Amino acid sequence: MDMEVTAWTSLYHAMHAQEERRPFSRATLKRIASFARPHRRQLIQFLVLSVLTAILTVATPILAGRVVDAIVNGESESLVIGLAFLIAAIAIAEAALGLISRWLSARIGEGLILDLRTAVFDHVQTMPIAFFTRTRTGALVSRLNNDVIGAQRAFSDTLSGVVSNLVTVLLTFAVMVSISWQVTVLTLVLLPVFVLPARFMGRRLARLEREAADHNAAMGNQMTERFSAPGATLVKLFSRPTIESAEFESRARRVRDIGVRTAMVQWVFITALTLVSALALALVYGLGGFYALRGQLDTGAVVALALLLTRLYAPLTALASARVEVMSAVVSFDRVFEVLDLEPLIADKDDARPVPNGPVAVELDHVNFSYPAADKVSLASLEEVATLDTRGGVEVIHDMSFRIEPGQLVALVGSSGAGKSTIAQLVPRLYDVDSGAVRLSGVDVRDLSAESIRGALGMVTQDGHLFHESVRANLLLAQPEATEDELWEVLDRARLADLVASLPDGLDTVVGERGYRLSGGERQRLTIARLLLARPRMVILDEATAHLDSTSEAAVQAALTEALAGRTALVIAHRLSTVRAADLILVIEDGRVVQSGTHEELLAAGGRYEELYRTQFEQQPRTDPVEIAAG
Repeated sequence: MDMEVTAWTSLYHAMHAQEERRPFSRATLKRIASFARPHRRQLIQFLVLSVLTAILTVATPILAGRVVDAIVNGESESLVIGLAFLIAAIAIAEAALGLISRWLSARIGEGLILDLRTAVFDHVQTMPIAFFTRTRTGALVSRLNNDVIGAQRAFSDTLSGVVSNLVTVLLTFAVMVSISWQVTVLTLVLLPVFVLPARFMGRRLARLEREAADHNAAMGNQMTERFSAPGATLVKLFSRPTIESAEFESRARRVRDIGVRTAMVQWVFITALTLVSALALALVYGLGGFYALRGQLDTGAVVALALLLTRLYAPLTALASARVEVMSAVVSFDRVFEVLDLEPLIADKDDARPVPNGPVAVELDHVNFSYPAADKVSLASLEEVATLDTRGGVEVIHDMSFRIEPGQLVALVGSSGAGKSTIAQLVPRLYDVDSGAVRLSGVDVRDLSAESIRGALGMVTQDGHLFHESVRANLLLAQPEATEDELWEVLDRARLADLVASLPDGLDTVVGERGYRLSGGERQRLTIARLLLARPRMVILDEATAHLDSTSEAAVQAALTEALAGRTALVIAHRLSTVRAADLILVIEDGRVVQSGTHEELLAAGGRYEELYRTQFEQQPRTDPVEIAAG
């Protein structure tokens, strides 16, 4: 390894070792060991190979010095050729060991990434909906990418680096002292001149890198939000393209300036450090040559000392940053464990039962509920705030009781924020009640398995969310084993078969991010087709037609007729015209049932339902936008 490479190596270690002033946690180290345990055999092999490679690294300079001595002393040609063959054999062995070490390092590192990512991904899927409503998606994805990779470096880079560098330094130092302690001491005097600038300049360059990374992250967020269909629409509607471009250009310009500055600082640093390295070599040759001319040192020993010097500075510099690198890796592990330590609020009991067979009845029995506080479901670092919002625990459902008989259609109506959607989330156990009980066919949902609840209940929300995948993939979420005929059957029942057949790739047509390549009505009908494919015994519709025009609403209502046929149904609607035929209408206000009955009974009784009805139907002509515009 020449001195310029050594300089780059020292700079790399100094730049990427982020100082973290925190003590080692024994619990953290135990958990790290638990993830390392499945890979312990490969880790031991990796460390052994690292030690052997370090030994071979020191052996080559000694043999090179011996070759020089043999030539100077006029020894036999066979000795010189034999030493040359031995050096070649060591080089081949180093290459082979390096290849095997790299394979083991990759196996260990990638295996650890697989284990950590799978653990985090599986754990996040157990978190309640409140976790996802608070967490910034980018911060969570970063845990699965950057922090997991940072933790992986602890094994594939840091651990092996510490072991091999320590062995290399000890062997090199011992050999150099045995050859000439005077020359060794002199070369070590220059070591601080080599290490300290690397630490200082490394931190400076690390700060520039972090600033550039922050700007790049900001540009990434800006592009992610502005390049989505809703974001691009918002920018165009409010005439902000020029301002958006100026903000983006400002950040990009700063990244360019940092890049130029970083390149110049790196070049000046490497040039200076290479110069220091050359001066160190000059000292070795000068003092070593002086001793050699006086007969106190062999010529080959001078060459060996010079070669050993190039193998001493890089590992010493790396070891100087080892503590910081280890701490950085531990911090990455801590950030991963921080997510894994979040307790899921909802979990199956050990003896969880399936939902009883047959039509599903739903009962809310004196239910009280409040949304969980942030500290129960989230982390400040995932919300990207200094401290978590301490508000929470305010009761939104108060002593609510009602029953939906099997096959019955029950509608929830009321003002926005009254608690209708909250009720719809309690039934499939997206949240757990604080007191009282939610029962399906007479069994408390907390005693049922999550899988059986998902199999028995189907839900269509107002946003009709779809993944950026094909029509086929979005449908198969409900029933992965569904056949082609079954897919076309549910599309036909959802009044969507003709549209899908006309698409360029039919079932394999990608619907776009959140389904934006489809209209609102088409999106909703596709979610209804997915519901039909799941064949649930109960259906929950949470304002499934809230944002549709009358034509799309009619098409979706026709599809919903198919979805609701013969099933228990809980329907939430702002438009009272969609729930006139309900078997029972519950009027919800402030988290309480204030009225219940059929459409005719509620109109006859007066009260809140009649107010809502009159507001929507009798006063509608006076709020017609055409009349307002004309007036």
